[in-house]
Amino acid sequence: MAEIIVAPHAGFCFGVRRAIALAEKVSAEKGGKRIWSMGPLIHNPQEVQRLRGLGIEVMASEEDAKEGDTVIIRSHGIPPQKERELLQKGLRLVDATCPYVKAVHQAVEKLVQEGYFVVLVGERDHPEVIGTLGYLQEAGGTGVVVEKKEDLEKLKNLERVGVVAQTTQSEQFFKEVVGELALWVKELKVINTICNATSERQEDVYELAGKVDVMIIVGGKNSGNTRRLYQISSSLNPRSYHVETAEELKPEWFVGVQRVGITAGASTPDWIIEQVKSKIQELLS
Repeated sequence: MAEIIVAPHAGFCFGVRRAIALAEKVSAEKGGKRIWSMGPLIHNPQEVQRLRGLGIEVMASEEDAKEGDTVIIRSHGIPPQKERELLQKGLRLVDATCPYVKAVHQAVEKLVQEGYFVVLVGERDHPEVIGTLGYLQEAGGTGVVVEKKEDLEKLKNLERVGVVAQTTQSEQFFKEVVGELALWVKELKVINTICNATSERQEDVYELAGKVDVMIIVGGKNSGNTRRLYQISSSLNPRSYHVETAEELKPEWFVGVQRVGITAGASTPDWIIEQVKSKIQELLS
């Protein structure tokens, strides 16, 4: 009998669960007013579609929202300048920014106040990073985003550097960046802002991927933390597959398989994980 093992921390993290709960509450109280989210509320297309069914539309352009409408700030946060602009338009804001993301904003402000050049380890185009850079600018600081080791070349011989991370960043890459900077700069201050949920999900994969025949990682293809789970899993088990939905599972992946591991990114709802697990049970039987 084949075995399916679901990682202990698969699926929604605290910040995402909180954002979804806030959105559902706003939807229940809408009273005829339109509700928008500033970009996808979370990085999961299927859950965003479900929220659309509750009357929460993704704002394609800021011109979409009219005075009196409600705008939900996504879990990734937005720059403070953008928040002011929305308020000036007469929009009602509901802040669903993850508290762990808020902690990155505060860490950046602290580093600027203390006179550090800020290094943000993360993906330059990710909405969380864009929001955090807004707080860096607001505080009057200077800094750079480090996506890959090559980005560190320009940071040699700096006097004082403070380092933070995108909350969903790879722990391994963060360690590598900090290690390199420690050799290059005169004074280094590190604030580890990788959130606990990210660490737990990555640790689950390190623990599980090598013990199963096939590893399935479930989550949005636009989800940075899910992609990193897939990268870690692939390095440990070549039979690792990243899917958004059960429909993407292929029968040939499970031929002769005895043990399947499942994990999911922090923005993957339980109902999708359950559908994937049921489909795998069907394919294994």
